[in-house]
Amino acid sequence: MTIGEKIKNARTENGLTQEELANKMMVSRQAITKWESDKGIPDVSNLKLLAQLLNVSVDYLLDDGAEIDINVIHETIDLSKYGKAIIKKKLTDKLMLEKYPDAKIRMLLPEKKKDKVDKGLDFIIDFFTPLCGFSDLRNSLKLLGTEYYLVNEENRQFFVAVNYKEGYMESRRTADIRNLQTGDKFTIGDVVFTDCGEISRKE
Repeated sequence: MTIGEKIKNARTENGLTQEELANKMMVSRQAITKWESDKGIPDVSNLKLLAQLLNVSVDYLLDDGAEIDINVIHETIDLSKYGKAIIKKKLTDKLMLEKYPDAKIRMLLPEKKKDKVDKGLDFIIDFFTPLCGFSDLRNSLKLLGTEYYLVNEENRQFFVAVNYKEGYMESRRTADIRNLQTGDKFTIGDVVFTDCGEISRKE
């Protein structure tokens, strides 16, 4: 997909006309037309503003091989209205069920991908530590504070991260729809996610 196609797709996904986007950027509508038809590309400052207005990253616009993130929504959350629980996941599940009442929501378990240094360090820790599996505990602690979900809503799919430590959730709509079964794995960046099944809506 070319940069022009990405700009056009992201603009339409955000419900903006060329004229509306041009007004927000303080450029001419012809400039938007030129970018979308790949007859020119935005300069650095316009590229940053464009990415911000269209809720995509600059890397996504520039990288031909980037996996599409059409829409990113970042919002603050207040888990206290869902009660109190030692295991925060119970509260984040309630939040997700309220946020996406008609969707199928799958729970994801993250695990940081290990490089050679990590594997070597894990071996040393496990060798000298009497607590079995201490290295796995060390690695899982790095990802504490965030719960991850995959939401299927009609023909749309969202990858959602709920950070209960900092009080926000981030939802990313993706075009590459994953049809996961319990136990399936996929990778985003340096994190491997395992599908843990669908959230039950029963009380």
